[in-house]
Amino acid sequence: MTLTKETRVTLNDGNMMPILGLGTYAAPDVPKSLAEEAVKTAIDVGYRHIDCAFITGNEMHIGNGIRSKISDGTVKREDIFYTGKLWCTYFSPDMVRKGLERSLRDVGMDYLDLFLMHWPVSLKPSGASDPSDKDKPFIYDNVDLCATWEALEACKDAGLVRSLGVSNFNRRQLERILNKPGLKYKPVCNQVECHVYLNQNKLHAYCKSKDIVLVAYSVLGSHRDRNWVDLSLPVLLDDPILNKIAAKYNRSSAEVAMRFILQKGIVVLAKSFTPARIKQNLGVFEFELKPEDMKTLESLDRNLHYGPFREVKQHPEYPFHDEY
Repeated sequence: MTLTKETRVTLNDGNMMPILGLGTYAAPDVPKSLAEEAVKTAIDVGYRHIDCAFITGNEMHIGNGIRSKISDGTVKREDIFYTGKLWCTYFSPDMVRKGLERSLRDVGMDYLDLFLMHWPVSLKPSGASDPSDKDKPFIYDNVDLCATWEALEACKDAGLVRSLGVSNFNRRQLERILNKPGLKYKPVCNQVECHVYLNQNKLHAYCKSKDIVLVAYSVLGSHRDRNWVDLSLPVLLDDPILNKIAAKYNRSSAEVAMRFILQKGIVVLAKSFTPARIKQNLGVFEFELKPEDMKTLESLDRNLHYGPFREVKQHPEYPFHDEY
């Protein structure tokens, strides 16, 4: 199938997700206003899938960007596929709807297209909320993932969200949700770190077998925010083999890194706040990697996580102790 910026994948609940989305994470020192301008640029050049999260602290700015493009007639609300995420301090069933309503209020929408459990680890609100919070430790909670999921199902029944999914879940954790007695809605997707150095083939095969779409973040290797990433790790876009293949197609290493993931049948989130790059990233639809180059890129896998969230490594639900 020829892939274009209009291509959407059908989720297991019948809703449609664009195969390329704009990622909107930014390090704390990046001005929040840049997120608003990035969203406006992205919508102007054709992006219709915007991925955000409560923990990034910029949903208000993302919402302003989206609403301004609705107001000027560029898009209608139904053209946009917006993803939000439930942070780990909101996993207690009595907090789930509050977490969703907070995102709805911040982004200025009546409903979200997709709402994800951001990580499979529950945290108590009295502790740190994310790795940049250096003054407090994380305080682990032991909320049953299935109880959180049931509360999310009620939010879907209430019309606050169209589709439900998860992020950073391993196979065992997905199976717990899928095997839950009385399950009303399967997760439509699992959003995970996925790139040339972490191709997620086993997890992808499992998700496909369950009609769960894999969505890839950090496709370009990751931001270099020291709160989340070990800065001693190699820069993916500097990889010599990746760059050699990019030169062969007269493309940037970023375009080839994204095209590789798209051709594997995985939805791609491309994060950039730079207008020229946001536009350039649409170049992924102007070429196709040959089978031999796909095979070469597959061989670069190192099972390397740029963002392993090590601060919660002792949590009983930490996802990366399992093989996949």
